[in-house]
Amino acid sequence: MNKSTSGHIYGCICDLNGVLRGKRIGIDQLEKIQSGQVRMAQSLTSMDIWGNDIEDSPLVYEHGDGDGVCIFTGRGPLPLSWLGEDVYLAPLWMQTEDGDPFPGDVRYALASVVDKFAELGLTPVVATELEFYLYDLHSSELSPPLSPHTNKRTTFDTPLALDELEDQRDFLNDVYAACKDMDISADAAIAEAGAGQFEVNLMHVADPLKAADDTIFFKKLVRGIAQKHGMGATFMAKPYGNRPGNGFHVHFSLIDADGRNVFDDGTDAGSDIMRHAVAGLIDTMQENTLIFAAHENSYRRMLPGCHAPTVVSWAYENRTSAIRIPGGPAVARRIEHRVAGADANPYLVLTAILGGALIGIQDKLQAPDPVTGDVGELDLPSLPTNWGAGIDAFEQGTLNKILFPPLMRDLFIGCKRQEHHRFRSEVTALEQQTYLSTI
Repeated sequence: MNKSTSGHIYGCICDLNGVLRGKRIGIDQLEKIQSGQVRMAQSLTSMDIWGNDIEDSPLVYEHGDGDGVCIFTGRGPLPLSWLGEDVYLAPLWMQTEDGDPFPGDVRYALASVVDKFAELGLTPVVATELEFYLYDLHSSELSPPLSPHTNKRTTFDTPLALDELEDQRDFLNDVYAACKDMDISADAAIAEAGAGQFEVNLMHVADPLKAADDTIFFKKLVRGIAQKHGMGATFMAKPYGNRPGNGFHVHFSLIDADGRNVFDDGTDAGSDIMRHAVAGLIDTMQENTLIFAAHENSYRRMLPGCHAPTVVSWAYENRTSAIRIPGGPAVARRIEHRVAGADANPYLVLTAILGGALIGIQDKLQAPDPVTGDVGELDLPSLPTNWGAGIDAFEQGTLNKILFPPLMRDLFIGCKRQEHHRFRSEVTALEQQTYLSTI
């Protein structure tokens, strides 16, 4: 890090919605950040999407909106190059005054699952894939950006089009450079199905906390670099009604103390422990859908025919399924979980996925038979079809009580019910246009 005293650092924590919240602190106070002298209100971990306190939150009224102690995660400070020199991000997580993990901090929920795998002598190896749209900041309506080289706008969907990758080469070059600066191992990039839509894969790491951190920081740097290039970037699950949504796919395997992939039994079918993990994911999928689809807009991506999972299913080498076992060499056998949208909180998503797999492994659950063909044509259990149903399924769930601390679980339910109520209270322009003068 530059030794200049003129710059600043953003010390931040991550809230339930995956929003980074924190303070701007002078570079000369870095030691204050690293030694745990930064304090922030515990309620910051559970704001709704508009930054409002959750009504009746015990953190605000019952406990007097007290502070938590913000501890340096040990990573960074990370340069925010698109904001200029000497601007950094310092990731923090929250403890209580007694030095215990604060149960409302999403990073601790994931850390707890990782610790349980360690007790079994296993380490999850995780990779994430994120889709996002670039859009024109200066257009009066949501539109793909103008090409910086041809000044023309892409108006049709062009899956894996090299021309679109070439048009946005300056943006992508800066994204990869920023990833390198922030120690994020970015792999392949593609132009996805929608106009202005891209996907970047992050490489496998044997550290789920780093994988979640990388995903959060990647989203921040993509938005920042897009603005630097005069564009907007969104990880909204379904920004366009008539174009593909943005997914957040998670690949994972498990290695033992000798570094051996325990999903690999030398066959294409994978090991018994892999199928136990799949069974745990199947059994937790419906009640955890709210984790994977946390917002009103999330459920627009999950409509039939929108190329996102709508039913509980698993399959070998089948992208219509919620859980896919990719092909390839047996040594690389892994599980791909395809339910989450790009708008989901990575810490909660990885907690739900790895935690569900852990339940399956510990209880030796048996997976149903894998499906074949178009999953949408089969009679299978449905995922919650709307936000309200997703909230109800999470609240009524039993297995997710094992994965999430009671306080975090209650705060997440309260947050989502509060947001859902506001959306239900708003009358949309489409409703007014349709009904105002016709009925």
